[in-house]
Amino acid sequence: MYLEQLSVINFKNYAEAGLTFSEGVNAFTGDNGAGKTNLLDAIHYLSLCKSYFNPIDSQQIKQGADFFIINGVFNKNSHEEKIACAVKRNQKKQFKRNKKDYQRLADHIGLFPLVMVSPYDTSIITEGSEERRRFIDNVLSQTDNGYLDEVIAYNKILNNRNAFLKLIADTGRYDPHLLEVMDEQLIASGNNIFKKRKAFMETFTPIFNTHYQFITEDAEQVELIYESQLLEDEFASLLKKTVEKDRALERTTSGIHKDDLQFVIHGMPVKKFGSQGQQKSFLIALKLAQYTFLTDEKGFKPLLLLDDIFDKLDDKRVAKLMQMVSEHDFGQVFITDTSASRVEDIFSKMGVEIKLFKVTGGEIDA
Repeated sequence: MYLEQLSVINFKNYAEAGLTFSEGVNAFTGDNGAGKTNLLDAIHYLSLCKSYFNPIDSQQIKQGADFFIINGVFNKNSHEEKIACAVKRNQKKQFKRNKKDYQRLADHIGLFPLVMVSPYDTSIITEGSEERRRFIDNVLSQTDNGYLDEVIAYNKILNNRNAFLKLIADTGRYDPHLLEVMDEQLIASGNNIFKKRKAFMETFTPIFNTHYQFITEDAEQVELIYESQLLEDEFASLLKKTVEKDRALERTTSGIHKDDLQFVIHGMPVKKFGSQGQQKSFLIALKLAQYTFLTDEKGFKPLLLLDDIFDKLDDKRVAKLMQMVSEHDFGQVFITDTSASRVEDIFSKMGVEIKLFKVTGGEIDA
């Protein structure tokens, strides 16, 4: 699978642009702020129906315009698939495949899998558990359509339960039967998600370890640990034990919405004790493991998007990553960098052909 063509209208800093890609490595080069990363984000929209950087669709519309349109043509098993995304202010997002509207965007997720490596990924390590759960959900939703539905259902039930807990506190009226009904729904959905996350981590962790050892040449002992309250106790039991606490705090304090990943190096948390280089190695290994996992599950290679990695990674880590690219471990690759000559030099030394696009203030010269 690869992306043949991309066109955008009124998307971020682009009034209009159209590009035709190579099946191999494609590089967008230009100064900071020129719009290189915006092109990667447009590709992300085509695969995952949303921006990688900003969840608010209307904020992707070019200033002064009322809408944006992104069109793409994928080649999948020698068949063309035309994908279109349109967002108008104050209207519901439209998403089409081969000119047919999706009834549910969830049905699109996973058809054209993608992995993005970006400087923004540091939030997976430095921010709260929500970022790490989002990472797990991103991988699983691209391989299991039912998983995304389950997460959406769980969050809806959770919001209803939290609203009910707040209502109890506000009115003083407690209906244990209604809370029991909500608990049953939450337990059924939560248990399904927990089983899938647990099975995923059992498969994913060895893949991560392999990639980390490759990047660091076996220099460090690391662990990737899945943390969940459901590993220690049954969900139904947890909700019963915490019901008074939940009522006092007016929110649900136990469940899979508290799941987390622990990143450990030499027995210590990477967030607190890992060097900048070690944190970057962790992130690259996570993303490469995501790529391998998706390839194994889907039976074909996802798109790989590398945003500004030559500026943000040291030479050793870049060399390891580029070694994998040159050995054809990847399919289609998209790269952004400020220096065209640097990109050309790196890939020339590896004997890998690239297609170069020079970006200047929302204008593209191929």
